[in-house]
Amino acid sequence: MRKILLDCDTGIDDAITILYLASLVKAGEADLVGVGTVHGNVDPATGALNTLRIFEMTGIKDVPVAVGAGRPMAQDVHFAHDWHGTDGLGETHLPVPATTPDGSSAPEQIVRLARAHPGELTLIAIGPLTNLGIALLLEPDLPELIREVVIMGGAFDHPGNITTHAEANVWHDPEAADLVFAAGWPTVLVPLDATHPTAVGDEWLDRLAESTSDVAKFAVRILDFYVTAYTPTLKRRGCVIHDALAAMLAVDPSLGRYEERPVRVELRGELTRGATVWDARSLPAEDARRPVRVVVGSDVTSFQERLLATLL
Repeated sequence: MRKILLDCDTGIDDAITILYLASLVKAGEADLVGVGTVHGNVDPATGALNTLRIFEMTGIKDVPVAVGAGRPMAQDVHFAHDWHGTDGLGETHLPVPATTPDGSSAPEQIVRLARAHPGELTLIAIGPLTNLGIALLLEPDLPELIREVVIMGGAFDHPGNITTHAEANVWHDPEAADLVFAAGWPTVLVPLDATHPTAVGDEWLDRLAESTSDVAKFAVRILDFYVTAYTPTLKRRGCVIHDALAAMLAVDPSLGRYEERPVRVELRGELTRGATVWDARSLPAEDARRPVRVVVGSDVTSFQERLLATLL
């Protein structure tokens, strides 16, 4: 049973991912030891409240939720309200949860839990990487304490989703992302190249809407906003639940196909800042960085069916 530490910016696809992880926790298939929130889709305080709302809905208790970095390391903060709503959950404006966030910061929580469970934690990061970058600065030995880092972010042969070349989670804090990719811990990167082919459409959404469970009704409610935002991009009714693929691959790596290359982040390009770069040549140049295991594809049908099953 994997011990999972989640770092997120709880918007709509993060919320679906937390529902997926909650189902694993309730089934005894995963141990969620903590959640940290970061700027990204929304501010981290709002993201923490959204996380606690989902825990209350699913009956998950005693998982600490820590509020993290409210801005990137070296640029202005931006939020994705047009994709996730000002509340991060599709303008549903749910009641304030009964529980409150943990008193520590998310980077402090990463360091504390890594020290408490050396070599055991799978750190799943599905938002900007500011908290991870700060944690690396707080604890230089952190890469030796973490079992694996699984990141949703980046784009290689796929266009960016916030600029022509940059994916949102990396673009929101390129400096932190490059720190994380250079850290030398075992890293799996789930870029847009892998997530976009998993986009759900009419049939999947209709099957979800047929369910009468509270979780499914909540998912339908928030996904309605997300689908509206996504339809012009996909040219059809549907959406891409990016973060859930990263979480599922963290639990079952066999669903993915991988290539290993060192990864760097462009920090200075006028048009390419935040782009992820790898040397994909047949004879790549030598690089002192540890290779990142980049997901280049997945079993789309299995992903969609497993995710739907957890929501139903």
